[in-house]
Amino acid sequence: MDDALWMTFPALEALPDFAHRFTLRHPDVDVNAERAVVVDRLWDWHRSQTQELGFESTSLCIAEQVHGREVAVIDSPPKESAIGADGLISNSAGLVIGIYVADCCAVYFADPRTGAFGVVHSGKKGTELGITTHAIEKMQEHFGSHAADIHVQLSPCIRPPAYEIDFAAQIRQQALDAGIPATQVHDTGLCTSLDLHRFYSYRMEKGRTGRMLALLGRQA
Repeated sequence: MDDALWMTFPALEALPDFAHRFTLRHPDVDVNAERAVVVDRLWDWHRSQTQELGFESTSLCIAEQVHGREVAVIDSPPKESAIGADGLISNSAGLVIGIYVADCCAVYFADPRTGAFGVVHSGKKGTELGITTHAIEKMQEHFGSHAADIHVQLSPCIRPPAYEIDFAAQIRQQALDAGIPATQVHDTGLCTSLDLHRFYSYRMEKGRTGRMLALLGRQA
């Protein structure tokens, strides 16, 4: 695929063994429909990103957001197509986890010491509930991660003045409060509402739009 259809983040690219991607708007996919229809239209292309990252197509696990703070621990691809949660964490090499967003923030977590990694969906509700804090705590509990070793990356998301709440700033503060070093919390600063050529925006397109897919895995 043309690399104009996805982006990567330098802070995550610098970490050995991890592979990631953030898909952008696909010009050939009609997204003027309800969410389920649009996600189905995007699915084949989104799944192909897994193989482009160097993983088996069957290694992809997607979280189906419930707009809470539930973070599921995954050690292998589930039989069902999606996990009902707002975040996924794992330390399994060869597995790729993904989160859909369209204005909300996809927050990536990677711990090169333990090999643990995660992605969460943090919009207004998830941020209020502290899903970033919860994901870090679960990485510590299940995989022995230390906050000092975790790298955090925020995806493009909607921001003021297009949106009344600066949840990106709140997410960053949650990561800092959890003990993540400031030099290991990264944010693009990009607002999804300002560039509909590259991004889908739920607010600007009044719900009838596509979804970006945040992908993160660790090579076997």
